[in-house]
Amino acid sequence: MDVLGSVETFEHHWPMREVIHKVESGLLVRHRWLVAVGAVLIQMSLGSIYAWGVFTAELTDPDGPFRFSNTQTQWIFSVGLASFAGTMLFAGRAMKRVGPRPVAISGGILLGAGYGLGGIFGDTFVVQLLCIGLIGGAGIGLAYVVPIAVGMRWFPDRKGLMTGLAVAGFGFGALLWVQLAGDWGGLIENLGLLDTFLVYSIMFGILVHAGGLLMSFPPDGWKPPGWEPPQSESGEQLSQVKSISGMLRSKGFYALWLAFVFLAMAGLMLIGINKLFGRDALVESGEFTDPVAAGAAASTAYAISFALANGLGRIGWGSIADRLGWRMSMMLMAASQGLLMIGFFYAGGNLFALYIFLALTGFNFGGNFALFPLATASRFGTRSVGTNYPLVFTAYGIGGIAGPIMAGMLKDASTGGGTEAWMIPFFISGGLCLVAAVLIAATRTADRQIAPAPA
Repeated sequence: MDVLGSVETFEHHWPMREVIHKVESGLLVRHRWLVAVGAVLIQMSLGSIYAWGVFTAELTDPDGPFRFSNTQTQWIFSVGLASFAGTMLFAGRAMKRVGPRPVAISGGILLGAGYGLGGIFGDTFVVQLLCIGLIGGAGIGLAYVVPIAVGMRWFPDRKGLMTGLAVAGFGFGALLWVQLAGDWGGLIENLGLLDTFLVYSIMFGILVHAGGLLMSFPPDGWKPPGWEPPQSESGEQLSQVKSISGMLRSKGFYALWLAFVFLAMAGLMLIGINKLFGRDALVESGEFTDPVAAGAAASTAYAISFALANGLGRIGWGSIADRLGWRMSMMLMAASQGLLMIGFFYAGGNLFALYIFLALTGFNFGGNFALFPLATASRFGTRSVGTNYPLVFTAYGIGGIAGPIMAGMLKDASTGGGTEAWMIPFFISGGLCLVAAVLIAATRTADRQIAPAPA
């Protein structure tokens, strides 16, 4: 099914078409911050993938209807992440062909369809893997790059801040979807897991469609009033590589990509296992005697601390990068994340410390999604970020497979029921974050060795 073609054809016959064109030609030029509003609406829905941890306890309940293993729950999550990253490669090219709005709307259709089909037919692991993981992840991948590419074009004077805002909704959305399903909204308790998927499918479709209406590139030659491009950026630097093939000849690309793999691996592992690890650690420390209550406390800590800080970190690190530059900001973020991941293992048994470490690691993890697109735009051209960043983002898919599945397999292979099985994943991911800091520093040397773009 040609989803993009269908949406494009539908748009040409849609009564709202003329209204949208007036918005493009006038309203957004006068009020460019509406682009940020649309970006947040889209990204809030896409952040549903980070809410997966709230479903894992229900799915692994030995007395429940699903009885999945820990590894199976992480496979669904990881396939979703891989589908997300892989589809972004197609999304960047599609955006050049049909424009940002149809791509964003198509993403909303796929995301809603994935959760809707999962809600109707998702009694088995295979169906959830295909619907929630593969189809839902593809929807996220289609829509994700649109607000980033559009936002950078509307805010060349505040790229770091706008990139952070454009993806902040992703982190805040995780907080919303976790709490609606869990303690605050009680959807799983009152409706059941599958009906919760159905409710989410409708909400995702509405929010992404509404935000997608505001996704349009500025007119050619437009720039913010009173702003002039810095001399180094005017006309795109000659040293910047605009094509994918040219980017692949740059040694800096590979250092950047591998650093993203390691940093994504750490954060996505935490997202996938937060409730399971928190439950084990709180029970083992004696703070809780009831595993169900311990799991609920860990889930609430994640939703409040990690998810909220994840959104704030995207804005915060984007703003820091506007002052310090993307490279220095990324090195600080990676080094501190490495130390925090190692300390997290020892702190998880104390509820107060759990909140603190979730907040700090969430803030750093969120920074990845402001800093890596900013680095891609700075190194390889702002106007090419829609096609180049999806290739950089494949690192996220690799990290999403490696981190959660590694942790789930080591836990399943453990003969004990405590936290000892979680030690190796935390130490591995922490160490790799420190390696990422070194790789990012190495891009400074690699920058001087960029192969020239083909004529």
